Amino acid sequence: MTQASTTQRVAVLSDAETATGYRLAGAEVIETTPENAVAELERVIQEGRYGLIAVDTSLIPDPATATARVMRGRDLPILLPIPSLRDAFSPDTVDAKAYMGKLVRDTIGFDIKL
Repeated sequence: MTQASTTQRVAVLSDAETATGYRLAGAEVIETTPENAVAELERVIQEGRYGLIAVDTSLIPDPATATARVMRGRDLPILLPIPSLRDAFSPDTVDAKAYMGKLVRDTIGFDIKL
C-alpha cells in the first residue's frame, strides 16, 4: 500500500488514560504505553495511512527525532507534538493558568488575555 493511493487521516498517539478524552472528542486514537510508544509510532508511520499524527509529549517528547530513521524520505505523516494534559494539571505544575498561557503563546506567538 503506497501513501499516494490512500486517503490520509488524522490520529492521536496517546496513553490509555488520555485516549478516552480524545475519543469522546471524535479523534481516532492509537493507544500505547511509554515503553512501546516509539515502536508503535514507527509501525503506524510505515503503514502510511495517516497524514497527521498528533503525539502526546508524555509518551515521546520529540517525535521527529525519535522517528528520524523511519521518516527519512517521507513527506507524510506530519508529526505534531502535543503537550500532555497530565503535565498541565500535575501537582508539579504550580500554576495551570500560566502553563496554558505558555502553550497558547508558544503556539500562536502571542498572549491572549481574557
